[in-house]
Amino acid sequence: MYILGLLGPQELLVIFLIIGMMLLLPLIALISILTNSFEGNDKLIWVLVVLLLPVLGPILYFLIGRSKRISEK
Repeated sequence: MYILGLLGPQELLVIFLIIGMMLLLPLIALISILTNSFEGNDKLIWVLVVLLLPVLGPILYFLIGRSKRISEK
């Protein structure tokens, strides 16, 4: 079954997965940022990066920012 003759079920699934990841990644990144400690203003900077760059921001945080956290012993 095609919706409007353009999109089939596989295309809709891909679209929903992409939209879901665009919403889920920033949410997970923000939760991680807000529940961990950072030095100085790093927490504020990472929150702004994730909010202003909704696709690239969380990816940058998971690649770079997680190593900047202060480890609680």
